[in-house]
Amino acid sequence: MDFQAPSSAPRRVVLLGATGSIGRQAVDVITRFPDRFQVVGVVAGRDIAGLRALAERFGAARVAVVAPDPGMEVPQSWGVGLEAACELAAMPADVVCVAITGAAALLPTLAAIDAGTTVATATKEVLVMAGEIVRARSRRSGSRLLPIDSEHSALWQCLRGEDPASVNRLILTASGGPFRERDPATFPAITPEEALRHPTWSMGPKVTIDSATMMNKGLEVIEAHFLFDVEYRRIDVLVHPGSVIHSMVEFRDGATKAQLGVPDMRIPIALALADGERLPGIAPAADLPALSPLHLLPLDPRRFPAVGVARRAGERGGVVPAVLNAANEVCVDAFLRGACRFDQITTLVGEAVEAAPAVSDPSVEDVLDADRWARRRVAGALALPAGAAPAGPGGPGAA
Repeated sequence: MDFQAPSSAPRRVVLLGATGSIGRQAVDVITRFPDRFQVVGVVAGRDIAGLRALAERFGAARVAVVAPDPGMEVPQSWGVGLEAACELAAMPADVVCVAITGAAALLPTLAAIDAGTTVATATKEVLVMAGEIVRARSRRSGSRLLPIDSEHSALWQCLRGEDPASVNRLILTASGGPFRERDPATFPAITPEEALRHPTWSMGPKVTIDSATMMNKGLEVIEAHFLFDVEYRRIDVLVHPGSVIHSMVEFRDGATKAQLGVPDMRIPIALALADGERLPGIAPAADLPALSPLHLLPLDPRRFPAVGVARRAGERGGVVPAVLNAANEVCVDAFLRGACRFDQITTLVGEAVEAAPAVSDPSVEDVLDADRWARRRVAGALALPAGAAPAGPGGPGAA
């Protein structure tokens, strides 16, 4: 996963999920380097006002909204719906930045890949759901996937220039979230407000809850497997409360390389948008003396069983990771609405994973079927009313 030599022409960017948390930070990076980037297309889920402001600000040629709120007037020149988002993802560009939350990113990402465009992705769920399909289509089209997740960006940076055969293991770091030291016996009483208070990162609600359960780290194990073609047995997780070491690579000679920095998502965003080139002044350098000592702790599987659940799903392969992702999306959404206890999230996801059908060499339709099956299963287990569960990749949703 090498980077390309910088070009004098601005890089044409399509922003998917332009008004969400990652999208807004990508906009900040792009705005600071108007000679390096040209926004040619923007997509949002339902924020018409925010999308209009971005389209006017950048003079974007193409605009689409996936699921506008009822009664909101959409400009006639805009595309509407998931198909329109996929069309924008496939338009001529140098990089498509995927900042759509969750499974809704799958089909637009595949459209960009099929078009042969470089994809800078912050949406781990795409590789979790359909990693086998993504890899096959990327090989066929020549598209490259560049990670925006801070942990996978760190691994990418540590691996640049290294012989893949020299890698012993990948080490993902995790903050441990807000409940790293809380008594697990009290987990049933955890409220959404408590779970949303992440100690170091500022993220959207879905990712923040995933960090609290540590399901995000399980998803990242699967994502790392597909991004870097490393076996699951050689991908480990360590808890690092300071969030300064973003991830590490251990080599066969005993050396370990780590990427350190302040917890600022604009660093990995800028690196991916610029195709591996380091742009100046993105964030302040880490004050290492002030941040020392840098604690690293083993993962407690009893406190955070979600990582093991995700690892089992990844090792089973096929459509099982898609089941994992869909079940987790429904549980997290239900927890945020008060319809699911915090401790039920991992339990229900684990039950869905164990019951998931075995499908080898899955197609996109197989993945979508498994996603729908998992959503129905978990919604039934939680006795959610019809239509209460979040839509899957074939339906509305995006930041």
